[in-house]
Amino acid sequence: MAKPKLEYVCTECGSIQPKWQGQCPDCGEWNSLVERLAANKVTKKMTAKGYSGTQASTIVAANEVDLTTIPRLTSTLTELDRVLGGGIVNGSVILLGGDPGVGKSSLLIQVLAQISGQHSVLYVSGEESLSQIVMRGQRMNLPLDNMKFLAETEVERITELAISASPKVMVIDSIQTMQLAELGAAAGGVSQVRESAAYLTRFAKQNNIAIFLVGHVTKTGEVAGPRVLEHIVDSVLFLEGESDSRFRTLRAIKNRFGAVNELGVFAMTDMGLKQIKNPSAIFLSRRAEPSPGSVVTVIWEGSRPLLVELQALVAESPFGQPRRVSVGIDGNRIAMLLAVLQRHGGIQAADQDVYINVVGGIKVTETSSDLALLLAILSSLRNRVFDGSWLVFGEVGLSGEIRPVPSGQERIMEAAKHGFKRAIVPKANLPKPLPQNIEVIGVDSLTEALAAID
Repeated sequence: MAKPKLEYVCTECGSIQPKWQGQCPDCGEWNSLVERLAANKVTKKMTAKGYSGTQASTIVAANEVDLTTIPRLTSTLTELDRVLGGGIVNGSVILLGGDPGVGKSSLLIQVLAQISGQHSVLYVSGEESLSQIVMRGQRMNLPLDNMKFLAETEVERITELAISASPKVMVIDSIQTMQLAELGAAAGGVSQVRESAAYLTRFAKQNNIAIFLVGHVTKTGEVAGPRVLEHIVDSVLFLEGESDSRFRTLRAIKNRFGAVNELGVFAMTDMGLKQIKNPSAIFLSRRAEPSPGSVVTVIWEGSRPLLVELQALVAESPFGQPRRVSVGIDGNRIAMLLAVLQRHGGIQAADQDVYINVVGGIKVTETSSDLALLLAILSSLRNRVFDGSWLVFGEVGLSGEIRPVPSGQERIMEAAKHGFKRAIVPKANLPKPLPQNIEVIGVDSLTEALAAID
């Protein structure tokens, strides 16, 4: 068999080169050339085998488009459906990434086992034997009688067998172990991962099969393989969790069928991943005796509020350069807020080490936690205990103003539901009428916020 011809495409500008180079000659980017098959032989072979299931492409009007495949398929896990935007879309390709052992395979085998009662499903593994997969499912006490399994790494063979099985949902575990016979490269290489994902994506679209691709991650937390892999699929989900914690968070960083800011929360147990219906409860450590440097805030994740505890530790620095260490919050924003606290609050912390932590391992990306963070730093600096029934949120501007945040009233209602009695919020977020079971204090500036806690 003749060796297939390869070409190299730049992931930055899209230019095609006949051989690999360290720098793209067109755009000047370094290490941006990835190899692929020339003349798109994979697509031709797939169509020749009859996998397309579609007719020749034609131009159609909007009212002529068939929308019968739009309804979503529920995964039976409401937290996963929330992150996906309401359920699994027929013919969609979903990339699930995460650290080894975080629970990716356990989550997907749970989903397939529950769906198998109503629809045909197929679990394809390139890493484990069939006995290992079934033993895991039995250990989790899952209904496996209607599930179908396949241990295979050759993509052409997988799609050929999948045609006869006609699954509604299929799992590929993992994409880094898949390979195309047309390519001479080893499995896990840039060309194999990219072309295998493109091949499976075309197969999913043409045969209306939803496919989950399990992806390994690199040391930097990105899916291993070319970055274009994330552009090929419809959704990219990340399952995250600390090794010493049983809680897992599922977040979408790309979703063509829904929002990308939704958050699903699970707990890892002996029986698999269990949904957390009230995630605010797990991120709050409501101790009997509050300690200095602890303030509770409420952030907005997708379509719901989430209560989290911010902790700050301020200590005199023994070195000439004070340290700024943060876990769960951007370190650059902490430096900016400390400057605002000094300039508009008159509180000096330039010679102090500042350590920030978000309880529960969650990452706070929005600015509504600014005011709570400053008050936590002040609480630790002055060794003053904040009342555990207080809640604080609001964005802090460079001129010391407290800016309103979206969905302020819903955040206050969430705090009241969990027993908080007082709240410091931006004045523009004051609810009308004021709630009866929680005292709400509106502030316009950092000065007013500091006066409210004295």
